[in-house]
Amino acid sequence: MDVEMETSPGNFDPEDLSIREKFRRYGKRQSGSSISPYQENSVPKYSGTRLLFDEQSIQRQPNAALFLEDIKLEVESFEADHSEGTPARAQSAFKRRPSIDSHGISDVDAGIDPIRRVGSHSLKSCKHEDDLLADAGEATFALFASLLDSAFQGLLSIPDLILQFETSSRNVSESIRYGSTTWHRVVEDKLMRQKALLLLDEAASWSLLWHLYGKGNEELPEELILSPTTSHLEACQFVANDHAAQLCLRIVQWLEGLASKALDLENKVRGSHVGTYLPSSGIWHHTQRFLKKGVSNSSTVHHLDFDASTREHATLLPDDKKQDESLLEDVWTLLRSGRLEEACDLCRSAGQPWRAATLCPFGGLDQFPSIESLVKNGKNRTLQAIELESGIGNQWRLWKWACYCASERISEQDGGKYEAAVYAAQCSNLKCMLPICTNWESACWAMAKSWLDVQVDLELARLRPGGIDHLKNYGDIVDGSSGDGESESQLSVGPENWPFQVLNQQPRQLSALLQKLHSGDTVHEAVTRGCKEQHRQIEMNLMVGDIPHLMDLLWSWISPSEGDQNVFRPYGDPQMIRFGAHLVLVLRYLLADQMKDAFREKITVVGDLIVHMYAMYLFSKQHEELVGIYASQLARHRCIELFVHMMELRLNASVHVKHKIFLSAIEYLPFSPGDTSKASFEEIIDSVLSRSREIKLGKFDKSSDVAEQHRLQSLQKAMAIQWLCFTPPSTITDAKACNILFREFSLISMWRVPAMPIGAHTLLSFLAEPLKQPPETLYSFEEYNVVESLKEFQDWSEYYSCDATYRNWLKIESEIAEVPPLELSLEEKQRAIAAANETLDSSVMLLLRKENPWLVSDENNVYESTEPVFLELHATAMLCLPSGDCMCPDATMCTTLMSALYSSVSEEIVLSRQLMDSRWVNVTISPRDNYCIEVVVRCLAVEGDGLGSHQLCDGGVIGTVMAAGFKGELARFQAGVTLEISRLDAWYSSNDASLEGPATYIVQGLCRRCCLPELILRCMQVSVSLVQSSDPPENHDELIELVACPETGFLHLFSQHQLQEFLLLEREYSIYKMELQEKTLIES
Repeated sequence: MDVEMETSPGNFDPEDLSIREKFRRYGKRQSGSSISPYQENSVPKYSGTRLLFDEQSIQRQPNAALFLEDIKLEVESFEADHSEGTPARAQSAFKRRPSIDSHGISDVDAGIDPIRRVGSHSLKSCKHEDDLLADAGEATFALFASLLDSAFQGLLSIPDLILQFETSSRNVSESIRYGSTTWHRVVEDKLMRQKALLLLDEAASWSLLWHLYGKGNEELPEELILSPTTSHLEACQFVANDHAAQLCLRIVQWLEGLASKALDLENKVRGSHVGTYLPSSGIWHHTQRFLKKGVSNSSTVHHLDFDASTREHATLLPDDKKQDESLLEDVWTLLRSGRLEEACDLCRSAGQPWRAATLCPFGGLDQFPSIESLVKNGKNRTLQAIELESGIGNQWRLWKWACYCASERISEQDGGKYEAAVYAAQCSNLKCMLPICTNWESACWAMAKSWLDVQVDLELARLRPGGIDHLKNYGDIVDGSSGDGESESQLSVGPENWPFQVLNQQPRQLSALLQKLHSGDTVHEAVTRGCKEQHRQIEMNLMVGDIPHLMDLLWSWISPSEGDQNVFRPYGDPQMIRFGAHLVLVLRYLLADQMKDAFREKITVVGDLIVHMYAMYLFSKQHEELVGIYASQLARHRCIELFVHMMELRLNASVHVKHKIFLSAIEYLPFSPGDTSKASFEEIIDSVLSRSREIKLGKFDKSSDVAEQHRLQSLQKAMAIQWLCFTPPSTITDAKACNILFREFSLISMWRVPAMPIGAHTLLSFLAEPLKQPPETLYSFEEYNVVESLKEFQDWSEYYSCDATYRNWLKIESEIAEVPPLELSLEEKQRAIAAANETLDSSVMLLLRKENPWLVSDENNVYESTEPVFLELHATAMLCLPSGDCMCPDATMCTTLMSALYSSVSEEIVLSRQLMDSRWVNVTISPRDNYCIEVVVRCLAVEGDGLGSHQLCDGGVIGTVMAAGFKGELARFQAGVTLEISRLDAWYSSNDASLEGPATYIVQGLCRRCCLPELILRCMQVSVSLVQSSDPPENHDELIELVACPETGFLHLFSQHQLQEFLLLEREYSIYKMELQEKTLIES
């Protein structure tokens, strides 16, 4: 016995399951199996992305990095499983489109393995238990997302979705509470029971939402309309057409459904059911044996008929009275669950058929005023025949009045609270029902059912001959005002005045009903406490239809505190956040046609905050693959902001994590902008790339390492390009974003040091796979902008390849310089020479391109306009000393720099291009970083520079101005100080300074002004090194001719200092070459 009781399920909640003692009366119990019945309905843990496996085929990974990451994760999972010695937990792939039959989605699949190794270490067992609890609770996130996704795709109607939410919450609750066969510590068991109870509360809220908004209105079948009519038919028609009565009906059906499901759960868990009695157990055996002994007792009945107690003013023996009270307690429980037939069958099986007759008049017909009851009764004419003889509703009033008298008499004689309540439930006598309603649901059911019955009784009273005139006699009472006490007592006598006897007990409207639930004077204190519970508050708001207040209530529970306004951080209970988000989305679809302006604004604005909070919670719990379902329902700006924030936070995460976010965005959002209210994938990517180029907030006290920190920001810019690399290679068309970064990176990577420019080469590593495509694939796009972007993309790839070979040569040279010349091996010398020749060959090959010069746009790319057009360049940069340290700018330095920029071009150009005003050239300290300056240069566009073709390809006058700063050759400014660019953009603008489009040719020309001379000077440096190593290059003369040739225009790109350096290197080359020739002649 002891063992059996210990292995049985844990404590049951009395509010939830109506639990009584373990072996109550004649209840049966299942055999002592250790396997819980809920193991069959345990909850799966969804994982993985849906696009990787669709039950028929494994899709090809978008890139090699993701494929390698898959292999790594699989190996790690295999090793982890074998190291623990336990089987891996089965995981169901989260499918994009779950299959749905005509009945909706099937119940929750089994996915939690409750088996634990016997004798394992206690701490490890505790960890497994915690994992079990977490998995069971968090399984609802993927499950609800799958259901919601199906509804959005049209595979599931919104009302069916609500029912699935209810079923899923209930199943997960049962799995948490009863799905594990392991022992739990007291605290853990309590937490599991609390989580299970919260999910049951949530299921109740979903059920109410379905009854109120998802059930729909039923039409009265024409074939069931009888003539002459009956009281039941009239009651059903009244309830179907009256809003208040219909609301009460649905609330009653909802509460009875909850109670019925609680009974089913109790029966499933315990193997017993309320009302399980042996036959004839209610025939008062103890009193019968007492009377047979001939003992006389005036307080004990002398007869055994059911009316003996009332007639003789005596009672049964205590044992029989207790048995009767237990029977009636179960009858009450069944009536509370809407199981009238079961209650009558219980009375008959207990040997009290007379009691069943008092509960089911009119031959056992279902008199509940609903269309379902009418259909259930069919065309049974029993009631019609009765009322043809006695009048419509007359027998109904007699039965109600009799039940009222019985409940009052039993209550006065203290005959039994459950017996009084059973009859009070038939006649709306609230004062006899509320004392035994010890939870919120029971009290709400008693009030709603009483109010519904009274509304029906009043309607039937009006149908009587002279009924309207009769009701006018106590119209003031019906309207809620109190009348004369003597007239009230006269009207309350007899069944002809029904339902006047119970009118004062009823609420006049739903708000009054809910107010009575809060009143401690009329209801049990547990009911009042229940009103403060979150789901009870949600349900009461749903009942009155105050959705705006419900939105505010939900947000107040999960929103951050006033002192912490970080909306990206999830707050509150995770299950409540999940419930709130799904409730918002369901209500939006359910009430789309009913929302007025104020209502629509509330459910849109506050609803978006709730859904956004849930999406961030999923993200914080590594459920990135689920975020897109909810983000797609947000307003355009919120959706973009959410994905940009997630992508920035996961910028350094694994490829798999980033791929989940990518799939979440591209699968649930349109690719290109269309609907102005919805975000698109392109807008998100554009925002990510734009944000990556923004200057991060920074305040520095020392100049040391500031430049290096700013250069490292180029890595963050490059990392953002990863989001473009998940698409199939044939669809990569956004090379424009890569080119923007390549331009900026090139202007900060002209330092002649062995270290690779981290941003540019990281970016190239991400794009290595797309660059492997054949040229015909890359240039297969018809759009002109795409083709031009891809051509520039290839130009930069070739340039940075030359840059990499040069830095590799510098690295080898620096390593050789550390070795004494006599100790230098021949292999090391040959290695340096090979690297130098490779650098020279690749660079000269880039410079020799004649048909397709480097970074020269197509001649067709021209800008024409009849209106005055202006050119603008916006740059954010730092001022760097030749040593590499940064200067902290001040107002004086900004003014000096602005004057130096003016001086970089002639006065004639300043006047003709309108550069004379401070509005056209402006330098200020950046508000985001005190080491950065913001430069704006604006001038008038003219033919050949902004308008028409750009033959010089040097960036025009703005390119001339800015190149001097990037090269550190600004006149009237500190010598050698360069502009280290952080962000650079050029635009066409109108006369009112509004930006119209990018002026790409300016930045491209600026890059040609800076990069090509530097590339040539590097070649000269390498040539000098080769000739110094007695291995003069073969293409040196060709390089000189390229620079001197007017057709190439290279000489025009050199500044005065660069040209001087070029000549010095050529002089040094010539000297070394002459020395080599002399040495050769001497040796020969």
